[in-house]
Amino acid sequence: MSKRKSAKYKIDRRFAVNLWGRAKSPRARREHGPGQHGQRRKKASNFGNQLHAKQKLKGYYGNITERQFRRYYEEARRRRGDTGERLIEILERRLDAVVYRMKFVPTVFSARQFVSHGHVTVNSKRVKIASFRVRDGDVIELKEKTRDQALVLEASQSLEREVPHYLEVDHKRMRGTFVRAPKLADVPYAIQMEPNLVTEFYSR
Repeated sequence: MSKRKSAKYKIDRRFAVNLWGRAKSPRARREHGPGQHGQRRKKASNFGNQLHAKQKLKGYYGNITERQFRRYYEEARRRRGDTGERLIEILERRLDAVVYRMKFVPTVFSARQFVSHGHVTVNSKRVKIASFRVRDGDVIELKEKTRDQALVLEASQSLEREVPHYLEVDHKRMRGTFVRAPKLADVPYAIQMEPNLVTEFYSR
């Protein structure tokens, strides 16, 4: 289970954004920062903006360690094309991210828990590694005994977010297909993500 699961909305307050666009976020109820009177925010430097962009992207996908995130960046840098776009593609291919995008669960944290507890199959084989890399055409499915859980039914019926176009999902069968790799513009982030600043941060 993610170390941040019990305090995930502290991330929202720290960065002064509603990172996942959830109504339960403290940012949906108040605009000021942490503390009784909020905090005055100074204008960030270029380094500060780059660091902020990196931390937001890491936080969005759950408790990704710096070592793992840096490894994703290095892989994206070696690939042909825009490094920021390739980084987003790698992150969106994580199994926990796909389970979350398919609206099988309400948060990326619960997606990680579902995967690690063996509730998810890929091409009919159980996978318990949240960072498992999903490929085009892979079929992701919840195990039958999990499909009727209240958490799953509530998430699938929620109007808080929609399934993106690069996935195909049948919520009656709790089954979906990863159709293709997304572009940055395809990913339904609740806030603007800036992978170009992440590239600048690691390129210093």
